[in-house]
Amino acid sequence: MALLTEADVRRMSDNGTRGPVVVRRDQSLTPSARDWLKEHGIEVVYPQGKEGAPYRTVDGVPLTVKPEHMTHLKGNILVSKTHPRIAFRGELDTLEAEILWCQSVAARENRQKLAAALGEVLEFTRNLVRCDVLGEPLSDTFRLCGLDPQSMREWSHYPERHLGQPHFMPDWRDGPALLALNRVRTAVRRTELAAYPAFRDGEGGVARPDLILGLNRLSSLLWILMIQEKAGRYADKPD
Repeated sequence: MALLTEADVRRMSDNGTRGPVVVRRDQSLTPSARDWLKEHGIEVVYPQGKEGAPYRTVDGVPLTVKPEHMTHLKGNILVSKTHPRIAFRGELDTLEAEILWCQSVAARENRQKLAAALGEVLEFTRNLVRCDVLGEPLSDTFRLCGLDPQSMREWSHYPERHLGQPHFMPDWRDGPALLALNRVRTAVRRTELAAYPAFRDGEGGVARPDLILGLNRLSSLLWILMIQEKAGRYADKPD
């Protein structure tokens, strides 16, 4: 029977930041390993059986029951709920909520065109979720609000040239619609930052540059929408 030392369980739990530690039937913990796990409050999972087990860990360890601290990464593969990929999906979920809230604000503020533009943003965000969960590539030819990725970058960098409105610092007097847009923009930024640890490969690069590029351009688009709102382009004219 193989012995798992303190050094082994430290590595398996990423020094206590993720957990849990899965101990197979052919493995046993040393006393020092048990003490370290107890000290750090890291759960130990002992899978039961191998044949026909409905779940697997990312390391291929079979599990007959889905532990409460674990969730699906893809298919029947389970990971800890603190796994970076799950944290990334949580940020995407928060981003969707912020977009929906911003749409409702835009509608109340008579910004129907803005609400429609945010509908495109929402659809794009939900496609990011699909690409992540199913492992599908994000097309590099996507368009949002009539702009391709290169145009989003160009317009967000030089708004006065393309929109007649310079860069600005948001102010509380800018109104609910613009401030709600700013919340969405910051949620996109948080999601992009969460994507880096979620898709970091063994050499320090990223495994899903398509998703990171999509989020980066989405952030640019939100700044463009803010610029357009600041310039009064979304204010509906009264009948």
